[in-house]
Parts: sequence; structure tokens; C-alpha cells
Amino acid sequence: MAYKKLGVDNKHRRSMRANLAASLILNERIETTEARAITARRDVEKLITHAKKGTLVSRRKVLAFLMNNTVATKKLFDDIALRYANRNGGYTRILKLDERKGDDALMVVLELVK
Repeated sequence: MAYKKLGVDNKHRRSMRANLAASLILNERIETTEARAITARRDVEKLITHAKKGTLVSRRKVLAFLMNNTVATKKLFDDIALRYANRNGGYTRILKLDERKGDDALMVVLELVK
């Protein structure tokens, strides 16, 4: 599967994806670049789908992806998964903002749908 390298090496990219997903789960809204938001969106959609199953295997997969962030995992399983129990995908939305001043990167807001 093709993926964006996001300008960093593999370890940094893995950590950044986990941190973006955890931040979105905990805050339910983050502001980031468009490329990172698209990557985080794909990850969070999969994590919510795992959380909706509610099995032990699903919880372990989510914990492994979030690098043992138990606070984000607990919120995902106890709050967010219940909120989207009757929804079949489309848990996030991307709203475009202006370009960042320093490097003209397109900034977006990635948020969970209410």
C-alpha cells in the first residue's frame, strides 16, 4: 500500500501517526497540515472501527498502535465507540484553513463528527 513519508524517517513517522491519532481522540479536534491530516484520518477511522468491536483483541491492537496510551484507548472504547455505534464509517471531517505563514503548507482542522 502506498503511503506518504511526511518528510521523516520510519520511527519518527510511526510515532507522529500515533501521537496525531491520540491527540484527535483526546481533544476531538486538531489543527495540522493537510498531508498529516489525511494520514491521521485513515488511522483514526480504523481505530474507531476496532473500538466498535469491543473485543480484547481489538483493544490490544488499538493499544499497540497508540503506543500504550491508555487514556486515549479508554476514551476511544468507553466514549467514542459508543457514540458511533450506529454509524458505518465517516467518523472524521477535514476543514481547510489558510496556508501556514512560514512555508505555505495548507493547514486544516481534523475533527470527529458529532
